[in-house]
Amino acid sequence: MQHARSMLVAHPGDVAGVGHRVGYDSPSQFNREYRRLFGASPGKDAHGIRTNTALSHAGPLP
Repeated sequence: MQHARSMLVAHPGDVAGVGHRVGYDSPSQFNREYRRLFGASPGKDAHGIRTNTALSHAGPLP
């Protein structure tokens, strides 16, 4: 699931494709298990990671 998380950060919007590549035939099953493990849907979680990463690389606010 950690690999799926990394893939989602790198490839936003491809939740079903990522789920399939990590071994899930059912997108809904992938969503359920991902949400259970990380506390958010795959899309929301990846978006939050990308946002936090961008903010941490932006440096301090003036």
